Amino acid sequence: MSNQKYEAFIKTAELGSFKKAAEALGYTQAGISYMLNTLEDELGVSLFVRDYGGARLTSEGGQILPWIRDVCNSERRMNTKLNELKSLESGIIRVAAFTSISIHWLPGIIHSFLQDHPKVEFDLRWSDDSNELERLIYQGDVDCGFLILPAPKDLITIPLKREPMLAVLPEDHPLADAPYFPISALAEYPYIGLKEDFYSETDQVFTRHGVKPNVFITAENDYTVMALVSKGFGFSIFPELSLLSPSFPLITKELESPVYREVVIAVRSYKTASLATLNFLNCVKKWVYDFYEKEMDI
Repeated sequence: MSNQKYEAFIKTAELGSFKKAAEALGYTQAGISYMLNTLEDELGVSLFVRDYGGARLTSEGGQILPWIRDVCNSERRMNTKLNELKSLESGIIRVAAFTSISIHWLPGIIHSFLQDHPKVEFDLRWSDDSNELERLIYQGDVDCGFLILPAPKDLITIPLKREPMLAVLPEDHPLADAPYFPISALAEYPYIGLKEDFYSETDQVFTRHGVKPNVFITAENDYTVMALVSKGFGFSIFPELSLLSPSFPLITKELESPVYREVVIAVRSYKTASLATLNFLNCVKKWVYDFYEKEMDI
């Protein structure tokens, strides 16, 4: 990026601290402070309120942030296009994904992609907040990202996998030997859920059947929920992808009335996407197809 002051501004706004921004970008704290003071002089406005505990955007800084972010993202896309015009097989692909994709898909996808494009680098972003993932893609902070439908209409989505939601039980649960998890049991047994549940598709299991779960405990991540379920505190609901390699002894059951989620990969525009990103999208489609074909053959 040619304008390091813009980069310093964005990172400080994201982290709320000159010190943290300096550590993230490889500068000294004094260097970050100097760049931002210079930028404020150039723009003629104050960008940050300097507090003892950090730095927060002023009203003017908050208004200018999306404009500077757009300038930086446009410059990245221009540099990528210049590399393509010079026939350079290099560049960076920025990808956003939720946890289960990051663990179970991305390592294999990236390995496959690098077989044909060894000089390409990856910048990976992680979030289980669908709104955050959508924002990263829409603002151009990433080149592409994995989402669950429905997605914003102004994003281009490529279908990848329709996967079922499954009930997860401890091994000694009364329904451990049942052929499926009955709808009537959704409200009968204690439920272990996520705090501020990011998986809206989990909620669909209950809302679709007009059932209010008997919430016993909520936890902050998948693995804590699985650990609590395995110890017999209750049952939970997970997408199939999250259960490919469970870390705890669990039993999974299909629901009496199946509920599915649609996994896609999204981009803001094919026209502005780099050649590396377009190649990556094709690689993702092929890898997911091949992966589940092999799963069905086992």
